[in-house]
Amino acid sequence: MSTDMPLSKILDNISQTIGNTDLVKIQSLSKLTGCEILLKCEHQNPGGSIKDRAALQIVKDAIASGKLKPGMTIVEGTAGNTGIGLALVAKALGFNLIVVMPKGQTPEKERLIELHGAQLVLVDACPFANPNHFYHTARRIAEQNEDYWWADQFENTSNYQAHYQNTAPEIWQQTDGQIDAFVSVCGTGGTIGGNSKFFAEKNPNVLNWLVDPDGSGIHNYLKTGKYVASEGGSFTEGIAIMRLVENFKAAKIHRSVNLPDKDLVAISRFVRDQDGIVLGSSSALNVAGALFAAAKMGQGKRIVTFSCDLGERSYSKLWNPEFLATKEIDPNNQDIADLFSRYQASENYLSL
Repeated sequence: MSTDMPLSKILDNISQTIGNTDLVKIQSLSKLTGCEILLKCEHQNPGGSIKDRAALQIVKDAIASGKLKPGMTIVEGTAGNTGIGLALVAKALGFNLIVVMPKGQTPEKERLIELHGAQLVLVDACPFANPNHFYHTARRIAEQNEDYWWADQFENTSNYQAHYQNTAPEIWQQTDGQIDAFVSVCGTGGTIGGNSKFFAEKNPNVLNWLVDPDGSGIHNYLKTGKYVASEGGSFTEGIAIMRLVENFKAAKIHRSVNLPDKDLVAISRFVRDQDGIVLGSSSALNVAGALFAAAKMGQGKRIVTFSCDLGERSYSKLWNPEFLATKEIDPNNQDIADLFSRYQASENYLSL
């Protein structure tokens, strides 16, 4: 029996399977737009998300610097996926993990953090200025024990370095350096920071697009220099923070657009039905952003974005008709051709 793909060698632990994910053409949207829309399949990572990359880099760099020593416990505040990635990496490399998470995230993520062997601490969701915010709570827990180490994914620049050193070079190799645009949502700033910095250095003609959901202030920050929330809100998780962090400072962004949840719902159903691709909420927003970029850039462009995590992690919100009804969103009432036409006519985006 023969195979078209070479088998990997025996690896020392599960963390070594992180990275080297596939790049897949979304055939339906590529045909619709006349562009080549490519999806980097980060759900293939062992923890099921792109956050595995940041988790691994953060832990490896901390070990190398001597800040994280054998027997210590890692502490982190997260909306979910970083906690899952850190739990996997921590156990693989011999550490325990305490995850502080705001209530209200999908129960799928809560279960997975505990399934991967981490201790989960749930706190009430509240503004960042509140000392009980999950970020501040994680920091306090870490400071209370000298054998604890705080990962601090928001300010720890190992986060963006994971993508600058690994993710973006993978994309560059997979495309032979031939891309016209890169599209990403923004949470901690690590993904968009590391990738956009790499692409800007490799080819200044690559347009780096940020796509922001309703209720976020990042789009407004790029426009005005101030974090002011846009109208409405979004059910997306782990993105759209309301403050400037170190990882985002590395980003080289040329275009920014704010898109509503109803667009990402429509996109998610279309690519599932046409391509067999089941997206999570942030991934669906990425793909909607790629569609918008295609609409504004014209035919013949190659646009890369991310499938950030497994779509099943968004089952209770994005894929739940009862939940969507509470947001007054009908998943079946928006035609993708009409959406693309609306994007073509829209001037509601920012050029930097």
